[in-house]
Amino acid sequence: MIMFPVIVLSCAFASVVAMPGIYNIVESVDNEVHTYNFPFVTREEWQARTPRKTTPLNTPVPFVVIHHSYIPAACYDKEKCCGAMRHMQDYHMDDHGWWDIGYHFGVGSDGAAYEGRGWETLGAHSLHFNSVSIGICLIGDWRFELPPVEQRKTTMALIAAGVELGFIKPDYKLIGHRQVRATECPGDALFNDIKTWDHFSPYPHSHHDLLDVEEIPDSVKELIRGNGTVPV
Repeated sequence: MIMFPVIVLSCAFASVVAMPGIYNIVESVDNEVHTYNFPFVTREEWQARTPRKTTPLNTPVPFVVIHHSYIPAACYDKEKCCGAMRHMQDYHMDDHGWWDIGYHFGVGSDGAAYEGRGWETLGAHSLHFNSVSIGICLIGDWRFELPPVEQRKTTMALIAAGVELGFIKPDYKLIGHRQVRATECPGDALFNDIKTWDHFSPYPHSHHDLLDVEEIPDSVKELIRGNGTVPV
């Protein structure tokens, strides 16, 4: 098992700890400093806009939802991946009117994880499923080809870190966006691959199963019923 040490310090900060052979990123949350063993890029580093508003996410969550961006295309270095994160944030905030980028994290083909809303903020990535999940977007179009190995490995390591830090339940279910929304996302190639990952769940099979998903709050199910049908 990969270990993710937590160091308690007296003040909040974010910095890089250099150790031979691996990238260690130190991220502070409420005076707890988390060390990741993969490249991690903070909101400040990719020059994220300030969110208009935030709502806390009730953690640990029982689901992880995998997405692909489709557009922007795959990015293979930090500069382009930072640009991709800004592009997605602008699209979500300016075109959709959302409070921030919808995803909790993006993962680039450079093998780095990029902080979106982070672990503790409600996302806007899967309608009717946001309150029970962490949304991770693998930047790129993965309909016909797989993301690079490092991109997939970092995604798995990010999920493992979420479990280790207590933000994701140890018995979480991993699903693709298409299982809760009528969409091609996360692309056929990536979706077929995540079926082989630990914790993949074939249920819900599609958005038609949402009313029967035990973890969805009754208040959300009432919204679904109020529309007359399960919305797509």
